Amino acid sequence: MSLANNVEFLRRLPKLNGVAGLGRGARHKVRSPLVETGAFGTNPGALRMFSFVPGSVPHRPALVVVLHGCGQTAAGYDLGAGWSTLAKRYGFALLMPEQQPTNNPATCFNWFNPEDAARDCGEAFSIRNMIARMVAIHGIDRRRVYITGLSAGGAMTSVMLATYPEMFAGGAVIAGLPFGVAGNMREALRGMMASAPRPAAELGDAVRNASRHKGPWPKISVWHGSADRTVNPGNADEIVKQWLDVHHLPLAPMSEGTVDGYPRQIWWNADGETVVESYTITNMAHGAPLGTADNGQRIGAEGAFLIEAGISSSYHIANFFGLTQRVQQPKAASPSAKLIPEVSPLSAPVPNLAKVLWPLTTLDYGPKPKAEAEPTRPEGRRPIDVGAVITRALTAAGLMK
Repeated sequence: MSLANNVEFLRRLPKLNGVAGLGRGARHKVRSPLVETGAFGTNPGALRMFSFVPGSVPHRPALVVVLHGCGQTAAGYDLGAGWSTLAKRYGFALLMPEQQPTNNPATCFNWFNPEDAARDCGEAFSIRNMIARMVAIHGIDRRRVYITGLSAGGAMTSVMLATYPEMFAGGAVIAGLPFGVAGNMREALRGMMASAPRPAAELGDAVRNASRHKGPWPKISVWHGSADRTVNPGNADEIVKQWLDVHHLPLAPMSEGTVDGYPRQIWWNADGETVVESYTITNMAHGAPLGTADNGQRIGAEGAFLIEAGISSSYHIANFFGLTQRVQQPKAASPSAKLIPEVSPLSAPVPNLAKVLWPLTTLDYGPKPKAEAEPTRPEGRRPIDVGAVITRALTAAGLMK
């Protein structure tokens, strides 16, 4: 297939995702609960805003921002990863920004473009304004705003956590990349194919220099398949390294174990709170792992970049955010709610994005912005709370809840 045909295919892919049940094992079409908001303030990134608030939520609910991957739509990724199902069950609000093919032929968020990946600029600023709209309209608890994303959405999650750390209590990156490792498409593709190890301090400084924030910093959950050939699994190690440096934590895990048969490493702070965790989904390719929640309920549906693995990343991420403690019984949807068209999470086979996009890397994105002066680091840490540390270790080992 020629480059022109590949690009045209990628332009049409989001539309195919939105209206057809394509791919192996296609299921019946399901109406998406997401509702589009046309006006949410300044939108320099030209993104679309979709959201879902269950009929019954607690006063000042939490908000989860979910960023789809390349070749996906907000509704398709929601149905595939099961986020609206979790929102209904546990009573939190959902915000799902959507990329447009006019911004990126593959509908990837432009996490590598300096004009979109800096504070108060481009796509990052558009997402920030969507969050502000949700807070204002739905009374969201500002202390419980979280963000997660897959692939390019995962890399954009890294951007949002770095550029607006004061807005988020936590984040989760699935098959993504660290913040600050690319300033144009060529560097982005190079980082996807082979993650070059960087000093922890350099990675941490990239986050610290992205805003004037002094802390506290968001906690983070990192997920990656060990057989990923689209985004090199070494990127997961670099994300973990980046945020360990931000949190002033050692590289060695404080506890290691398995969850649903997969390795998990965790690090906690002086208060005994887990602030960094990492899941390695052995033998899994590029995508979000799917499985069941703790009650045996299946979360999501298989599709392109949505892989049955016996573990639900969406559920465990919601649990990491502290959102699975209470069960909501959602009311019937309001008859006035405007639902977006029927969609399927399944899609046509997706071509190798690196091969398709590499010839386009001759575009000149201009010089990268200069970093701000590095803020002064604190000279000391609080003493470790031994009791809290023991509690966390027993919890990680499954001996306490």
